[in-house]
Amino acid sequence: MTSDKKTRRRYSELKKAQVLAECSEPGASVAKVAMAHGINANVVHRWRQLSHGQATTGLANTSEFIALTLPAPTESSAVAPDVRVELRRGPLSITVTWPVSAATELAAWTRELLR
Repeated sequence: MTSDKKTRRRYSELKKAQVLAECSEPGASVAKVAMAHGINANVVHRWRQLSHGQATTGLANTSEFIALTLPAPTESSAVAPDVRVELRRGPLSITVTWPVSAATELAAWTRELLR
């Protein structure tokens, strides 16, 4: 009688980091990177979910907002009536324009989008 029990494959932290780094490259496809390494794409997606809670080196791997220091406004600088956000994923690019008066709603929408 043969055993039908499958053994779970284990990957080193170095291998996981390498795969996740390749996935965060501009234009990279998680499915293609996973396939190139002989790993199921669902496994790589799970690694990405788990890595969001850990310290990372790239901005693409974090879901936290980062405060930026802006230069002091000058007399010649005009207040923009809208916030313009450009979203890119591979060859796809979407531009969203949002009124400054509804910046709080934009922040909530962005948080939902990044979930």
